[in-house]
Amino acid sequence: MNKKVLVVGATGYLGGKVVQGLLEHNKTVRALVRPSTDASSLGKLGVEIVRGDMMNKESLIPALQGVDVLITTANGYSQRKKGDTIATDDLGNRNLVDAAKATNLPLFIFTGILTADKARSVPHFYQKALTEEYIEKSNVPFISLRPGGFIDTLLGFSLNDIRNGKFRAMADVKAMASTILSDDVARFLVESVDKPAAIGKRIDIGMDKPTNLIEITEMLSKTIHKPIQLQEMPLFVRKAMFGFMSIFNSFMRDNSAAMDYVSSGQYVADITQQRNLFGYVPTLADSLQRWAKENKFIN
Repeated sequence: MNKKVLVVGATGYLGGKVVQGLLEHNKTVRALVRPSTDASSLGKLGVEIVRGDMMNKESLIPALQGVDVLITTANGYSQRKKGDTIATDDLGNRNLVDAAKATNLPLFIFTGILTADKARSVPHFYQKALTEEYIEKSNVPFISLRPGGFIDTLLGFSLNDIRNGKFRAMADVKAMASTILSDDVARFLVESVDKPAAIGKRIDIGMDKPTNLIEITEMLSKTIHKPIQLQEMPLFVRKAMFGFMSIFNSFMRDNSAAMDYVSSGQYVADITQQRNLFGYVPTLADSLQRWAKENKFIN
């Protein structure tokens, strides 16, 4: 069935992949784009562009008119655009939900964060859980996908070092946590459009088992046929560095708290629903193989 899908966050890293996936699945795609953002690349793909802002509730109503599904990958905590703050994740998401309710939206697909409900110490994690509660109380039909950490983002930060045979780690290298490729998160978001069995569920998204930076480095070395040296930043150095930077930068403070939370062992996915609903759970070996090909380490 050809559904019209509004994507919020379409100009972002994950949102762009969602748009591409929807088009490949023959969906009609509309993108909510802020007035100051260049959307020409989306327009060339045939995406309908509507101008609006999550922080302006009135601008959201026209964007949702005639839409069958909304997918939002937007977040403010990454501060990708000027003016992004956690308020985007709080008030911005509540505005989206309110607009969805006002327009009787059939389905709201939300991109959450794995085990966000346990992460009270991490404001931008826990805000995702608060938004899930707000959606549920609104009675808007919803699906929330809760991915673990993006392994491609993790490796992307060290891309040049990896090319030179090094991987610098600021987090605890032994801590077990769930990870996932952003390509797979985009795939599941797209498939959720036609998954009525997923409605009303909060679904953990991850690989077949949790992993740590030691295992990732060892597997990556095998994948690209090149030894990679894992270099761990001592804990006291990381604490001192982030502690100092956090005095002046709330973003650094939140990310330091996130690293501590991921190291706690609670950032682990229960992939039962993922397997049952989507029938696909990637492995670390497969994910690193795809990442290595995309980044030209292997053919």
